[in-house]
Amino acid sequence: MTHPTQALPQTVLAFDIGQKRIGVAFGSRMLGQPQPQGTENAQGEARWPHIQRHIQEWQPDALVVGVPFHPDGAEHENTRFARNFARQLRQRFGLPVFEVDERYSTTAALSEGARDADAAAACIILQQYFQQSP
Repeated sequence: MTHPTQALPQTVLAFDIGQKRIGVAFGSRMLGQPQPQGTENAQGEARWPHIQRHIQEWQPDALVVGVPFHPDGAEHENTRFARNFARQLRQRFGLPVFEVDERYSTTAALSEGARDADAAAACIILQQYFQQSP
């Protein structure tokens, strides 16, 4: 949680991380409406230059990673993958990284008719973060 004297992040970059694709969204607390920034089709070490480019472009105060769970809340392989990604973000970029339960974010994005479901899911993840933090 945030320390009382610590300001809440005002600008945030969110990621819907998958094994092969990463949906990206940017948002500011002031505007409140996340904006999709597209999907990067990269995996392994090849994803880091793309992520670095987004961080350099938007200069966020913090990063948010969607972490998937089974419907009953149980963890699975992709839960561990997302948490590992969040840990690597912290180490590589030195920014605060927050995790958000992203169950059904891609399903919700598809049901809303999103053309880029991964970037739209990142928007949903970021909206959840804004709603959960004061």
